[in-house]
Amino acid sequence: MSACLVVLSGGQDSTTCLAWAKRRWTVVDAITFDYGQRHRVELDCAVEVARRAGVRHHRTITVDSLKQLGGNTLTSETGAVLGVTGPGGLPNTFVPGRNLLFMTLAAAWAWQLGTTDLVTGVCQTDYSGYPDCRADTMAALQQALRLGLESQITIHTPLMWIDKAESVRLAQAEGGLDLLAWTHTCYAGQVPPCAVCPACVLRAKGFAEVGIADPLLVRLGQPV
Repeated sequence: MSACLVVLSGGQDSTTCLAWAKRRWTVVDAITFDYGQRHRVELDCAVEVARRAGVRHHRTITVDSLKQLGGNTLTSETGAVLGVTGPGGLPNTFVPGRNLLFMTLAAAWAWQLGTTDLVTGVCQTDYSGYPDCRADTMAALQQALRLGLESQITIHTPLMWIDKAESVRLAQAEGGLDLLAWTHTCYAGQVPPCAVCPACVLRAKGFAEVGIADPLLVRLGQPV
């Protein structure tokens, strides 16, 4: 029986990856990280998406060290303006080390579950300027995990080279549009989504280019 572990945030990208994984592995598990994000509603969305997708095990792990370290808008209590460039020219929504830590913890649980396949929704095409979403970062991390765990860990990134419109098409092809109705993308944590933060704008652009109504907005009775 083949199994994989999906890093599931509760957002559009990771949920699309979950639908993709369901078509390719007999058993799918999911792991979610509570890192003190302001848009905490996504944690509840991850639980609901995992339930509706029928994953075998879903675990939420607290990683509050990222909030303690600070330095970004997503874990800040001050409500900094989203999208403003931060240190080093990176967006202030960049959480330093987030994906590096997440993939390491996911690999540790995968090792216990007896699987070597990890699936994550990182993307270099629409990566928002986050260096830990790039293909070379994932390749280097995969090698480090293989050495550190003595396990043939493979990091699958089905969204790496596609844009948001292609991601919407992939979700449709994999039967995941219904799951997207229960996702959260808005960095402001608003329900209905704010429609103005970078994440909301990028999501809306993808659905508009494909000509498909966003299932989340349909479910919430919002204009599409």
